[in-house]
Amino acid sequence: MSPNAADTARLEDAVLTRAAQAGDVTALGQLLERHRAGMRAVALSILGPGPDVDDVLQDAAVTALRRVGDVRDPAAIGAWLRMIVRNAARSLLRGSVAFRPIDDLHLPSTDAGPERLLEHHAMRDWIWEAVEELSPTLRLPLVLRHFSTGVTSYERIAEACGVPVGTVRSRLNQGRAKLATTLAATADAPHGDTARRTRASRVEARETLAAAESGLFGAFLAERWSPEIALLRGNEPVGDRSLLVRGMDGDLDAGVRQRLAHAVAGRSLVVWEMDLLAPADDPDHCPPSVAWLMTLDDAGRPHRLRLLHPRPVQALQTHSDVTGVT
Repeated sequence: MSPNAADTARLEDAVLTRAAQAGDVTALGQLLERHRAGMRAVALSILGPGPDVDDVLQDAAVTALRRVGDVRDPAAIGAWLRMIVRNAARSLLRGSVAFRPIDDLHLPSTDAGPERLLEHHAMRDWIWEAVEELSPTLRLPLVLRHFSTGVTSYERIAEACGVPVGTVRSRLNQGRAKLATTLAATADAPHGDTARRTRASRVEARETLAAAESGLFGAFLAERWSPEIALLRGNEPVGDRSLLVRGMDGDLDAGVRQRLAHAVAGRSLVVWEMDLLAPADDPDHCPPSVAWLMTLDDAGRPHRLRLLHPRPVQALQTHSDVTGVT
């Protein structure tokens, strides 16, 4: 490519990137198409030929949708997209290492004032509005894959959903396709305030843990959660509120504490990712983390709860099937 052609391409990329950051899904589609060959080349160089290449490219497209508001040099969008693919492919090769979308490429900074922050939040709200339009069976795997920090591998998502890994792949493909269609249809619709909802969910998580440590977990659940709350393993109910209370109290009596690490909050689905703090005299007592996957009822209360260890230890001295914590 000649210098003039390269400059023209960078200028066109910048125009399309700014349009995508303003919520134009068509512009993002054009960017992905313009850079598809380079993205595929990166995936092939790391993974070799095979179906994983297409999975990584699909993951990269959704990550780009979520994070395009973070790009600080719109003309360098091609390098940013290839970096997303590189990170995703390397994570896939590592297997047990979580898929972690990058926040940005640390490209040369441009103006990052209030307008850019508002633009970023608007993009995020628009995406979440489209996510909420997905069916529950498509929503949960897509949210875990692209919005959580620990429950991102196909194997962990399969465990959370109670389905085979192949079904997870199929649902992610369907979810991405429907998400693209829904985004185009909801671009001009009013969107909720995702940032405010997530902040409120973090407060709720900390209040939940504080109530538990004060011996008030049962009363807190009775006040804040659905009276029909059920603990699920996969898709099967295995207990009710009383079982949750006994499990939490047992963990606390054993000296295990939880600390909020990450929260994802939609209107119908909330994910709390907790660090587990084992007793000082028994550091191998429990896995290092647990994820609370909560489906909400029409009143916004937790109605169904799945507990999952994103990074389980191979052998535990103590393990309870009540809460899945210790």
